[in-house]
Amino acid sequence: MAEKNIIEVSHLSKTFGDFTAVKDISFSVRAGERFAFLGPNGAGKSTTIKMLTTLLTPSQGSILIDGHNPVGDADAARHSFGIVFQDPSLDDDLTAWENMEFHGVLYNVARPLRRERIEELLRFVDLYERKDNYVREFSGGMKRRLEIARGLLHHPRIIFLDEPTLGLDPQTRNHMWQYLERLNRDEGITVFFTTHYMEEADKVAERIAIIDHGTIIAMGSGEELKKKTKTSSLEEAFLKLTGSAIREEEAGSVDHLRNMGRAWGRR
Repeated sequence: MAEKNIIEVSHLSKTFGDFTAVKDISFSVRAGERFAFLGPNGAGKSTTIKMLTTLLTPSQGSILIDGHNPVGDADAARHSFGIVFQDPSLDDDLTAWENMEFHGVLYNVARPLRRERIEELLRFVDLYERKDNYVREFSGGMKRRLEIARGLLHHPRIIFLDEPTLGLDPQTRNHMWQYLERLNRDEGITVFFTTHYMEEADKVAERIAIIDHGTIIAMGSGEELKKKTKTSSLEEAFLKLTGSAIREEEAGSVDHLRNMGRAWGRR
């Protein structure tokens, strides 16, 4: 029996004025899959994630997130996923526990279950002993772990991770992926992530989509992409597919998206 697609994207586009950030892309992600969405700066990655997670309305095309349309049924879609933004979205003036509690209240997680789930997740990311500390006292790695725990609080079926390990040391990155791979294995959570660390994508993802200039130019496993490009590493394959020119960030949308990410954190 074929596995169900938990994410379905068909002919999706997004324009900002006369600039087209995403151009007629289509892809699907299977339930329980680890899926990497890669591309240079300005390729359309963050714009696509914002459309998938209800923060931007598509200019055209359709999306289904666990069977829900993020445009017409945003609340149901949001309950299907958790998200860790590229930019920090925690409240530094609250404790770790209070950040988790606030998120649980917003998602209407019943109080007894909420308290049980918060303790379980804070222990899972090795932050339970720091539950009463203010987030402003945390290191970057601790904040990232707390954001992952928060994103998983309402039992989502999908976790979206936009550059989740950016700026983290190798040890913290390794521990973070161990947490996420265990969740994927034990709870069947679908992991959809972007990263600029090619070795990370090659190690973690079962399938990889590469987007450039708003269009998906390649898709397959790491081995399939290396075979297609006759290269020995995913980084070499990526550069062969996208070129070596330095790119700008997504024109016309970056500041807007960052502001929306911060607003989401205060929902």
